[in-house]
Amino acid sequence: MKEPSVELDDRDVQVLAPDTPNVQDTPKGIEAAENPAQYLTGTRLYGVTATLCLCLFLTNLEVPIVSTSLVGIAGDLGGLEKIYWITIAYLLRYGGVLVVCAKLSDIFGRKTCMITSLGIFVVFSAACGGAQTMTQLIVFRALQGLGGAGNYAIATIIVIEMVPPEKYAQYTGGVASVFVFSLLFGPIWGVIAIVCLALLLPNGFPFHYKSPEARGTWGEAFMKAYHRIDIVGAFSVTAATVLVAAGLNEADEEFAWRSAFTITVLVLSGLMWIFFALWERRVTLKATLVEPVFPWRFFKNRVWMAMLLNSIFLGMNWFAAIFIIPQRFEIVNGLSSFQAAVRFIPFSILSPVGSLVSLGLAKGAKVPMMYFLVAGACVQIIGYGLLGTLPTDGGIRAREYGYLVLAGFGCGLCTPILTLMAPFATEKQDHAVAMGAVAQFRIFGGSIGLAIVTAIQHSYLRTHLSNFLTGSVVEAVLDSTSVIASLPSETQVHVRETYGDSYNLQMNVLAGMAGSQLLTSFLMCQKKLIRVA
Repeated sequence: MKEPSVELDDRDVQVLAPDTPNVQDTPKGIEAAENPAQYLTGTRLYGVTATLCLCLFLTNLEVPIVSTSLVGIAGDLGGLEKIYWITIAYLLRYGGVLVVCAKLSDIFGRKTCMITSLGIFVVFSAACGGAQTMTQLIVFRALQGLGGAGNYAIATIIVIEMVPPEKYAQYTGGVASVFVFSLLFGPIWGVIAIVCLALLLPNGFPFHYKSPEARGTWGEAFMKAYHRIDIVGAFSVTAATVLVAAGLNEADEEFAWRSAFTITVLVLSGLMWIFFALWERRVTLKATLVEPVFPWRFFKNRVWMAMLLNSIFLGMNWFAAIFIIPQRFEIVNGLSSFQAAVRFIPFSILSPVGSLVSLGLAKGAKVPMMYFLVAGACVQIIGYGLLGTLPTDGGIRAREYGYLVLAGFGCGLCTPILTLMAPFATEKQDHAVAMGAVAQFRIFGGSIGLAIVTAIQHSYLRTHLSNFLTGSVVEAVLDSTSVIASLPSETQVHVRETYGDSYNLQMNVLAGMAGSQLLTSFLMCQKKLIRVA
């Protein structure tokens, strides 16, 4: 059977007619036949599009809410030193299973997996609201991330499956616009999203055009699907992701960098990544019914691997910024959570604006997509570099908002391009996994980046606060910033200045990560650059 191909030329990328997958009959789930009935049209298309936007709205909505509330949450529940675990627990579970969720949706169907993911997300979002201790909140956040991962991964897959390739940019751009609203508004309509999906998305999508007899009974389909799950691959990639983030986050906090715990966890993570790669090679080359979570052919695709590395560094900058900057406004500038959220709006708005700009030019002007990644990385270097020069006297200068605009716009230029490139850089049979992988590696980068800058900040604060505070007071300040208000006025100034210096250091680290993102963008160079069809 001839595999689908992607033909690139200097003017555009012409994607050959997509194959129609068949999850029931072949080990790879692919048939070499196209059926226009696989695409949605009319009212159903518009309804599903609106519902997917709502689903992505829900997934991204928690980001601004949590990022601007972390200091307040730590004040209520205690344990400022654990504050980032509220975020990292979500990101670890979210980023650890995105590829797995994408593959499970290949096997069990998009609709079933999507509704299940939304249900998990809604239930544990409510549980987070009822948490009484920091430990409860962290556990519920991890489970909430499980639902969020499926929600995001499957929604982005459906977007490119419900329309033909020539409409990818149009619908990806429309869906990207929901980030504007998810970063600005806060009502949660999870139940509405579940009901809409149940009513509008066809059963068996994207194989809904086949007769029920061809699809088989639910029990038959389940048993066939179960034997195709790469359980070992799913476990190993999740374990590798969790171990590395846990080791980095606990280093210099609960355990020293040279402690047995830190070294053991990081070494185990490295071994799990090696095992994962070897296992996926074995599963891919053995040609059994089991479908690899991360096919070995991915490792041999230079452009694709460069995209994943780019996603990691982009995730580091994006997620670290949206949690660090609002906290700086609260701790250094003495603002409330609401005031910090308002000051963060320039970043929040310019990020989706950058996404719409890059998508519009990629589609309308046929600009090679790699150019947007290069431009976005350069703008981020400038933006984060300038944010690393902010004064620490507690005042807010007008130029700070300009720096936020640059950083947010730079991130926005890159975010949708990596997702849009995935179908053009991989084979048809790998589209679902590729879409999930881009998101997973971005989230993975976010959790790693947040752990790195947190460890750097904690180390800096412990060293410099101890110059003018006793050990017990240092621990009290690190446990809850509300303690700062009880210190003498002169000491408060010194503490806030020290925090300001630590945040500047973090911004400089993010500028360096943006530089790494620029280098990985150049790894995508080839004779015929990828453009939107």
